[in-house]
Amino acid sequence: MRKEEIKTDMAPKAIGPYSQGVKMGRFIFLSGQIPIEPLTGEVVPGDIKAQTRQAIKNLQMVLAQAGSSLKDVVKTTVYLKDLSEFSDMNEVYGEFFTPPYPARATVEVSALPKAVKIEIDAIAAIGDED
Repeated sequence: MRKEEIKTDMAPKAIGPYSQGVKMGRFIFLSGQIPIEPLTGEVVPGDIKAQTRQAIKNLQMVLAQAGSSLKDVVKTTVYLKDLSEFSDMNEVYGEFFTPPYPARATVEVSALPKAVKIEIDAIAAIGDED
């Protein structure tokens, strides 16, 4: 199996020694996305709902570059600066993901890049074994 980098200008650029995503076999591994507007490079202002929407939209753009979509996501990890905002994050998350929902872990962290409220990473399966 060959490891292939996934890269798009429609999501925030990697600012370190990592890829926006990596495709290997039938899987796509997406790096954590924070709520940065890709064209401006600025953090999306607003509450956890606005920031959750942008983080998920950034995931969508990386998936699209790989020929995939949110429906192929099998696992996410959500990193929240404040776990008391879980309910609002979950509401927005439910707007993007449909049954069968991906497996998910949600954890509170002490800090995130650029002082954002949320970061989300994901794993997606592609192709059909039928």
